[in-house]
Amino acid sequence: MRKLAFAMNASLDGYVAAPGDDLGWSVLSDELFQWWSDRVDATGLALYGRKLWETMCSHWPVADKQPDATPAAIEYAGRWRDMPKVVFSSTTGAVDWNARLVTGDAVTEITRLKAGDGGPMDIGGATLAAAAMRAGLIDEYAVVTHPVLVGGGTPFFTALDDWVNLTLVETRTFPGGVTLTRYETRR
Repeated sequence: MRKLAFAMNASLDGYVAAPGDDLGWSVLSDELFQWWSDRVDATGLALYGRKLWETMCSHWPVADKQPDATPAAIEYAGRWRDMPKVVFSSTTGAVDWNARLVTGDAVTEITRLKAGDGGPMDIGGATLAAAAMRAGLIDEYAVVTHPVLVGGGTPFFTALDDWVNLTLVETRTFPGGVTLTRYETRR
């Protein structure tokens, strides 16, 4: 069975995006950017909701072709394009960059993917992750907390019917007061 992890940047008050889908509060140091890049490199399959997919594919497919592209951005862009991806959306017409589109029930497809062979899976996008959380499908939570309060927006966690017990497996501090806390779900 494949492992499913939910990892995103979050504000200290628990939001992955501020009102208006503003992501300007999240600032990546070189060290944190490398952590995200290494995570992409280790991901066997990335699962994206529509909004996060649109954000990622508006930048990363050609980020390494920009005149001011850093070596880290060039590396990340290549890793992102090469990583197999599944995009869950009922409104997106087509996807590219080593991705396939699923328009049906996300929980059914994620359950099927988890039961298969392959490397670890990462899920991104608050709405898609919320459906997987409520279904009990997430095995790991990696919260990259930035020292900012945004006061509202899109929450990292969704309302749940039952408690989910977690075990802390890693903490790490990055420049700028950004912290990583990584937890595994206790089953």
